Amino acid sequence: MKHGSLFTGIGGFDLAAEWMGWDNVFQCEVDEWCIGRLNKNFPNVKRYKDIKTFNANEYKGKIDILTGGYPCQPFSVAGSQKAKKDDRHLWPYMYERIKEIEPTWIICENVHGHIELGLDEVLLDLANIGYTTMPFIVPATSKGANHNRRRVYIVAYSASNGLNESSPTFSDGETNDHSKKRQNENSDNERCSSLRSTMEWGSQTPWGWGIEPPNIRVDDGLPDRMDRIKGLGNAIVPQVAFEFFKSIAVVNCG
Repeated sequence: MKHGSLFTGIGGFDLAAEWMGWDNVFQCEVDEWCIGRLNKNFPNVKRYKDIKTFNANEYKGKIDILTGGYPCQPFSVAGSQKAKKDDRHLWPYMYERIKEIEPTWIICENVHGHIELGLDEVLLDLANIGYTTMPFIVPATSKGANHNRRRVYIVAYSASNGLNESSPTFSDGETNDHSKKRQNENSDNERCSSLRSTMEWGSQTPWGWGIEPPNIRVDDGLPDRMDRIKGLGNAIVPQVAFEFFKSIAVVNCG
């Protein structure tokens, strides 16, 4: 599988893709501190800085799975929830990149507040370009972390895009285009439904991680680590992404 990430951050989706043995093809991230971490941990991945100017046409039909956690500030209950009126509302730019790349699978991530603010727009946009979607609400505790951190993950699939298109058969009396569209829609619905049945969210974790170290946020040296705290706060939990990736691999093989 070939993976590309938008709003890469410190590379949570990319780390999970690496665990899967997949090929991280490109990343797109604007934050300088995060870019430094990506340069260190993913030195051989093509990198782009600004999603607003990233021309992704060269990747059209070449990416199996595209991921991105577009900024949460327009939707977060911790902010003013201005949605489209917020300058940080960058979903439209991710949508443009999706249309350029036409990946087979898409996973978007955002905060729980997105459910009541903005989620319908994203699902409608994806449906308008032929994707079947299924939102999931997954807490970090599902993978053994000691904080709740509920996040919305939107999984989208289109058999007519990317690298995994199969050659359809056509029934008598149907035009090729109509039959192909119908079969793709049926296939998409089945694959998204199958995805849910393959998810395994356990309370145990093999990762041996320690989440939320017991510091008192006024400890000596903490100001020097604020970029790291910010980077971790904006990141996804890669163990959660790994479960999605494993399920997608199972569905693809099926």
